[in-house]
Amino acid sequence: MIGDNYKMNNVNRAIALRISELLVKNKMTQYRLAIKSGITHSTLKNIMHETIKDNLLSTVIQIASGFNMTVSQFLDSPLFHEDNLQL
Repeated sequence: MIGDNYKMNNVNRAIALRISELLVKNKMTQYRLAIKSGITHSTLKNIMHETIKDNLLSTVIQIASGFNMTVSQFLDSPLFHEDNLQL
């Protein structure tokens, strides 16, 4: 059974949820991720609070890099399956 987090999110929400999952999995803070990703902490906070309306792929690539993963690995989640997104 797929959890509620995987049902009908927009892309920005899916990105924020995926980051949250990976932060917990990697026992990492948002601040540490921002440092490792090379983005500002305020940018990451805005992504997490969904105040950024259009996340750039380049930013997602940087965030994936902060988790030591490829963007493909970052996007390899039910959160990003077309059936779970409002496009």
